[in-house]
Amino acid sequence: MTLFSKKIPAQQQQMVQAELKKELEKANSEVISSIVSKDMEIIGEITFKGKARIDGQVEGNIKGEHLVLSETGRIKGDVEVGSLKCHGEIQGNVTARLVNALSTAVIDGRLIADDFSIESGAALFGEIQSRNRRPQKKTAKEKDAGRQNKSAPAKSSGKKESSSVGGGLATASLKK
Repeated sequence: MTLFSKKIPAQQQQMVQAELKKELEKANSEVISSIVSKDMEIIGEITFKGKARIDGQVEGNIKGEHLVLSETGRIKGDVEVGSLKCHGEIQGNVTARLVNALSTAVIDGRLIADDFSIESGAALFGEIQSRNRRPQKKTAKEKDAGRQNKSAPAKSSGKKESSSVGGGLATASLKK
């Protein structure tokens, strides 16, 4: 059973995936140039270039290239980065090309990304939106076929179902 489905032209999808792969390689290979230690608390806006790591607390908006938020890291504000590797907590909206929410991550706000992955155990509260991957408009024939399929009741196996969403994984528990 597919929970989320979108039709994306294959050529466009390959181009986007190639760009995201380059972005991920750059983020992983870059050396961390700025660190907010776990004993630090910053109130105010942060803008940075390169790769930054936050182990402490930030109250304010953050803009930059590549951000690593450790398990002890806490952000209360909006985050706008090229890539985010999140182990900690964010109370605010996140906009990024790439987001990796690991098992200890808590994001409370809107998540907008070109590509994202969410490990089991991560907590997301809010809206998730994949940029640049809008579903194509359905033809009248497809709409009519969809209406016919909706008339039959859906059956559930009671198992967990998974589906790829913008490169990430969405899991839902289905009940009979």
